[in-house]
Amino acid sequence: MAIDIKVPTVGESISEVTLLKWVKNTGEYVERDEVIAELESEKATFEVNAEKAGVLTTNAAEGDTLNIGDIIASIDDSAVKPETAPGPEQAPADKTPQEAKKPAPDPEKEKPAAAPVSGPAVKATPVASAIIADKGVNPKDVTPSGFSGKIVKEDVLAALANPGRKAFAGAELYSRNERPQKMTSLRKTISRRLVEAKNTTAMLTTFNEVNMKPIMDIRAKYKDKFKEAHGVGLGFMSFFAKACAIALAEWPSVNAYIDGDQILFHDYADISIAVSTPRGLTVPVIRNVESLSMAGVEKAVLDLAKKARDSKLTAEDLTGGTFTITNGGVFGSLISTPIINLPQSAILGMHNIVERPIAENGQVVIRPMMYIALSYDHRIVDGRESVSFLVRVKELLENPTLLLIQQDPIKTLLEL
Repeated sequence: MAIDIKVPTVGESISEVTLLKWVKNTGEYVERDEVIAELESEKATFEVNAEKAGVLTTNAAEGDTLNIGDIIASIDDSAVKPETAPGPEQAPADKTPQEAKKPAPDPEKEKPAAAPVSGPAVKATPVASAIIADKGVNPKDVTPSGFSGKIVKEDVLAALANPGRKAFAGAELYSRNERPQKMTSLRKTISRRLVEAKNTTAMLTTFNEVNMKPIMDIRAKYKDKFKEAHGVGLGFMSFFAKACAIALAEWPSVNAYIDGDQILFHDYADISIAVSTPRGLTVPVIRNVESLSMAGVEKAVLDLAKKARDSKLTAEDLTGGTFTITNGGVFGSLISTPIINLPQSAILGMHNIVERPIAENGQVVIRPMMYIALSYDHRIVDGRESVSFLVRVKELLENPTLLLIQQDPIKTLLEL
């Protein structure tokens, strides 16, 4: 009897999904609850599991757009599970132990070995490998065009004929080819939301700069002990997240957003962290950052980043943030104006750390400096609030002890 596998309901507002890939193919025997496919909605990716054990028959191709409830596959649960083939260590009974242990001759080993290609990650055909070794070509200067990124003979000859000149991957020099590619559901959603943010908010950006030396000194001194104690590295994101959580409590409008004709304030900090993935930008949420320790924030960041890389983020991971932090500095960005993540009212942009001369106690010194930017919705956040928020974040980052007590010890002593 054939069991139909349908696209499951993944959210009230989601009507269609994209088939990312088949984990199992037509004709394969699958076990019950085994993952057979990965789907992508406008919010997240999710897996489809086999409802019964049996032989799979697929009804859709990778990249297809499917509606909720569409039949994507069927499973014949009356099919007999194939027997497992004997392993290589299992010798046929009619052979003696000595014959069973004797390895069979490998015809590939009898062929003359091709010249090795420098670098274990380089894949090339035997002929291409021989030319590379003979001519002393750097494989990094060769644009591969073979299957799965393999270097073929023509690629090496093209590199020799045009030294120092690279074409696009898989294209010839002076190519005028164009390649249409269908937008994924996630990319469509990103495009729609970014345009919506620009068109529906009164967005402004204010800038400041942070001396990162105090935080870098703390990381250099305690990173090994921190890793040993908590099992996770001490990064910059935990400092920024905790600083923002404190500043959000002091400037509530930055942590609010418009809900109809009301402003909805939050007495907690659910901070979204922008994460770049091969399929586009995702913004998973760290819940209650104000209540987490530094190690708790780092563990949450690590967990969300891993889920994003593995396409395991759920709709729950991506909804409900009250404020966003994005780090363009990991890509080398010096300064930028981040776009608000609707329906939130503000987003903080981190940037590249660059050693620059600054005035400190009347002297010019070199310090690792980072520009920070706060884009905010002027309908909710006034200029005084936005600037004060960013100044407070700067103060907390340049004086990390304030992240613990939130007040200057001397000012606390003097009750100022």
